[in-house]
Amino acid sequence: MLTIDAQVHAYERNDPRRPWHATLAGPAEATGDQMVAAMDEVGVDGALLVSPFTMYRYDASYALEVYARHPGRFALIKPVDPSDPKVADTIADWAATPGAVAVRIMLNRTASENPADPGITRVLAAAARHSLPVNLLAWGRLDQARLMAARNPETMLVIDHLGLQQPFAPPPPAEPFAELPKVLALAAHDNVTIKISGACTLSHEPFPYRDIWDPLCRIFDAFGFDRCMWGTDWTRAVALLTYKQAVDAFLVTDRLSESDRAALMGETLSHIYDWSPAKA
Repeated sequence: MLTIDAQVHAYERNDPRRPWHATLAGPAEATGDQMVAAMDEVGVDGALLVSPFTMYRYDASYALEVYARHPGRFALIKPVDPSDPKVADTIADWAATPGAVAVRIMLNRTASENPADPGITRVLAAAARHSLPVNLLAWGRLDQARLMAARNPETMLVIDHLGLQQPFAPPPPAEPFAELPKVLALAAHDNVTIKISGACTLSHEPFPYRDIWDPLCRIFDAFGFDRCMWGTDWTRAVALLTYKQAVDAFLVTDRLSESDRAALMGETLSHIYDWSPAKA
């Protein structure tokens, strides 16, 4: 089975040559070499490497270094700034970059709350011109994401991390799926796909996290497995579970058929991002 993680991060130790803007939950470093070793240990063929906004903001230079060292294992996603008047040029340059498959908007940070914001619209239009999906970190902004999807039907939007607020350390939220109805409403738009990433961090039970499966199955039913992509959001989740547990929970469950599991854990991602790892 082709296994591709829909979201991992890699970063080097805080260093004056590439200083962090802030500290991300996780180890002091998570290098590309370490990420590949973790993937090899559990049989993950490849991953989408998302340049971590917390540390590097809009600078994806470390992700590019990791890709150069491991060109067959990662595809690249970089955050872009909707308030930058030259963001369309940034997206055009990124689309021509080897390994680049998408851009990302940190919708829950400083981005405008207006679904018709000119800068956001500029990002979505430029991404569509270059056939790049736009990943949205949309915690607390799901209504805005829904309206953006309706206004920009030619742009593929990918909702990161189930669209739900996820913890950086225990405990999980008391009601982790409280906004599930808003997540399900997004499925009405054919140009919206969703990452089932970090799902295990929402569990109130130990491995194999059986309490997450009823809400996850509602998402699968709404979107279909051709619009759902498994992922771990590694290394954000290190305080809550191991990488192996984040993988194995989706392998051992009896809530997925073998064909659905294959779609969720690699086939759909390969189609949405038009990429497959060389290791496969």
